[in-house]
Amino acid sequence: MAPRSMKIGRRLGFYFRIKNKVQGGTGSVKRKNLLFFLWIIAAALLSACGTTKGQITNHQGPFYAQPAEKGKGLEQISLSRAQEEIILALNPEKVTDREVREILSLAPAPRIINIHGGIYPVYLCMNSFSEFLIGMGYPEQKIRSIGDGSYSFSCYDDADMIAGTIAWYYEKEVLRPMLIGHSQGGIQAVKVLHKLAGKFEPSLQVWNPQTGKKEERDWIIDPHSGQKRPVVGIQLSYTSALGAGGLTLTFPNQWSMISRLRSIPDTTVAFTGYYMSFDLLGGDYFGFGPANKYHPNGKAEVRNVKLPFGTNHVIAPVTSQLAENRDTKEWINNYRPSDEPAVDAKFENSSMNIAWAADVWHSIKKHWVLELKRVIQAKRAMANGQ
Repeated sequence: MAPRSMKIGRRLGFYFRIKNKVQGGTGSVKRKNLLFFLWIIAAALLSACGTTKGQITNHQGPFYAQPAEKGKGLEQISLSRAQEEIILALNPEKVTDREVREILSLAPAPRIINIHGGIYPVYLCMNSFSEFLIGMGYPEQKIRSIGDGSYSFSCYDDADMIAGTIAWYYEKEVLRPMLIGHSQGGIQAVKVLHKLAGKFEPSLQVWNPQTGKKEERDWIIDPHSGQKRPVVGIQLSYTSALGAGGLTLTFPNQWSMISRLRSIPDTTVAFTGYYMSFDLLGGDYFGFGPANKYHPNGKAEVRNVKLPFGTNHVIAPVTSQLAENRDTKEWINNYRPSDEPAVDAKFENSSMNIAWAADVWHSIKKHWVLELKRVIQAKRAMANGQ
């Protein structure tokens, strides 16, 4: 199906414009609207190809050959005492570009797991977002899959598999992963949280992304406690969903989430839900009203962010161009979180989707710092026999 879908995508202009990152400096609203309606037409033609990733690369990531050992997890995080002190002194709410480059880039980073939406070319949007993160200083090897080098899962991938993969990464890499979904991928991200909370089945098996196969165990060696623990109950450090709901929630593969989507369990420390007005595809009641807002069903820290008027559901994650220009990058680095972010500056280059990019990047930096602090404190407690 891939060659045919690529051909159709090019005919509609969708694939070409996403592939080139929608670089127009003052790109007109008319072009964005045209792209949106072309996508609506493409949806019916391409939906059968939605599971095809088309992302496989020659990327060479880390390889984990040895099974986890009890009590050995925290030892994998090797930082000097001076590095630890600097990280412990960081303010997670105000992480600067310099601190990313000179401090965080020299330390381990949590695994980021992206889930893209359902129509074939949309994976390119999450590719663009991944390139944005790399451009802002996040390590590429902690975004690309260890298995095939892809930047994201499909929303049609089994939620059990994604949850089991999260467990595998946590066991091997010590820092709790982050999960970011777009459109149906956002619904799938919340489904994964409910899977990890045991809301569907009482147990989940580990999935090995290196082999692409399920392992015959429903437990991991927790890298902090050094003890066996079930996959169910594992917690992510940060999760977000962009444009999840609306018509995409009516697809049969998402019916189980109709009553669960806006309820966030404790299997993530923090969650941000992003929505936009007039969003037929991802917004309940067209993106208006409390039906679009998430709430915790426990202790999770939950934020709801309404993106600026005109944000396009389909191409909202297209952000790689923002990390390539000094003015947009500076604005993002100076951004402070808001429930209704406004872009209060003019840019020479394309600033499309800058509000979402800035808000999600702020959260990623914050939880990168918090995860490192958590590990450092755990290591020191273990050294003191606590």
